[in-house]
Amino acid sequence: MKRSKTLYEEVYEEIKRDILLGKLKEGERLVSKRSIAEQFGVSVVTAENAIAQLIAEGYISAVQRSGYFIRYSGGGETETQPFSPGANPEPQDNTPLSGAAALFPFSVWARLMRTVIAEQDTRLLRPVGSKGVYELRSAISDYLYRCRNMRVPPENIVIGAGSEYMYNLIIQLLGRERSYAAENPCYDKTAKIYRLNKVKFTGIEMDEQGILADRLSESDADVVHISPAHHFPSGAVMPISRRSEIMKWIQEKDSRYIIEDDYDSEFRRTGLPVPAVYSMDNTGRVIYINTFSQTIAPSVRISYMCLPDSLMELWKEKMSFYSCPVSAFEQYTLAKFISEGYFERHINRIKKYVYKSLEAVTAAIASENVKIHEIGDGLHFTVTVSGDAAEFTEKAEACGMKIRRLSDYYITGGEEHKDDYVVSYANADEEKVSVLFGGK
Repeated sequence: MKRSKTLYEEVYEEIKRDILLGKLKEGERLVSKRSIAEQFGVSVVTAENAIAQLIAEGYISAVQRSGYFIRYSGGGETETQPFSPGANPEPQDNTPLSGAAALFPFSVWARLMRTVIAEQDTRLLRPVGSKGVYELRSAISDYLYRCRNMRVPPENIVIGAGSEYMYNLIIQLLGRERSYAAENPCYDKTAKIYRLNKVKFTGIEMDEQGILADRLSESDADVVHISPAHHFPSGAVMPISRRSEIMKWIQEKDSRYIIEDDYDSEFRRTGLPVPAVYSMDNTGRVIYINTFSQTIAPSVRISYMCLPDSLMELWKEKMSFYSCPVSAFEQYTLAKFISEGYFERHINRIKKYVYKSLEAVTAAIASENVKIHEIGDGLHFTVTVSGDAAEFTEKAEACGMKIRRLSDYYITGGEEHKDDYVVSYANADEEKVSVLFGGK
């Protein structure tokens, strides 16, 4: 099945082909973007997107006040045949950090893999217990104490294949007869998973400080799913006063639990990490979840949850028959990656990369038609678009950003946010951003 091409891809490929065949020669001036738009019968924005792609790949260059010039001599080359994928090709996912893959220390990871093979030998072929490899749980325990000031014994840590997998495990652990709630708005997969499990599920209104404790108390929720360190998609950071209110809610009934989703706490721009609610808990009813998909790569489907002592016996009783779905090979390698300090050094490199990108993106897109809301931590921010939202979205996505309406993340309501958008900027191409937004 053929992948359908966007208009800007078609324009880009036509111009690229003319360069490769020598019809457009090195040093020659390319016609203006408006001329390209007229020639191909497309919008100026589409022509800009095609030009940006050609610049990014080095076929042309932009000279200020002079236009675009061919910078590659391809005369005499034969025309390449388009790649025809096999059945059901899957599009690449534009998720956080997939654009920073070049920063990953592959040589280190490869060396650690070889060490794991030599040290573990046939133990890599043995079944893995329900909680995962002890070495990885121990490395995570040390990391949480060192970087998050959390005291979690390795015995209370469970390894899983991504946060979505963990949500399902928690529902099975706590039971489907309970009533579950989450912040409204929230990460859309969270809501989908709770609904797919056919549990009673509702959204609780929030303000700029996070979920509203009084609205939570008015609901019949037994379990609430929150991301207090950095909420997605609003970016809210829950202050200590609101955290204390949420802890009072959990203390009112023994049947209540908090699921604390700390999905990107490592990406704090300044200062120390915000303390976890898990560390404030004296009830034994807060479950902490984090993932390596955000900090290493989306394809690394390794996450973990920290269970309080009060749930460990229930885990043994109900869930110990499970085998950990993450391969022992990956777990031992990640354990070394963390314990030998490479993980923290990798995070520091990524933070420098993405925050440099953030500065370029915000400087370029800010205009009278695009209002950028307060920039906090993490890998996304929100904007209000009062002008041509379609043009803004097309430009931003052509630069590698992921754009979605804020209203898409509401469990109920959200109509008042029809002009608000969530911008995930970690994959932004700075050169394309400069070209596409620089002329505004």
